[in-house]
Amino acid sequence: MEKDTRQSQLELKAREWLTERGVTLDDIAELVYYLQAKYHDDLSMEDCRHNVDRVLTKREVQNAILTGIQLDKLAEQKQLDFPLQQTIETDESLYGVDEIIALSIVNVYGSIGFTNYGYIDKQKPGILEHLNDKSTGECHTFLDDIVGAIAAAASSRLAHGVRDAEKLDD
Repeated sequence: MEKDTRQSQLELKAREWLTERGVTLDDIAELVYYLQAKYHDDLSMEDCRHNVDRVLTKREVQNAILTGIQLDKLAEQKQLDFPLQQTIETDESLYGVDEIIALSIVNVYGSIGFTNYGYIDKQKPGILEHLNDKSTGECHTFLDDIVGAIAAAASSRLAHGVRDAEKLDD
């Protein structure tokens, strides 16, 4: 049976919306590199991009992307009712739904993703710093966590892949 390599409409839309919101595959790959470079002497950006690309093929990830970005866009357009509008617009610190959606992505590649996600969420390197900049007038309450989660999942996938390759060498 031949594997279908065509991207679904859901995947295409998720990738399109990431790009429209200013997030590229390379931006996320740089986060993966940030998380994994000290553990892999020969890690390349291509390896990081490949793992991000594979994470983006997962339906759970695509659903999280579309849901989070839609809520961010509605908040920017002031289309949500009070108090949710204010909560999302200001990225209120006790509002954890954005992290819960992100954790659905982290779960795709096992528990190592939790530590990667927690670390990168606190550090906010690269694109995450931009997405957290409230002075832009854009709302990325969900997107910053989603992007961090994609990077954490890709890092987990990369780590599992290296471990599996080591087992094959034995």
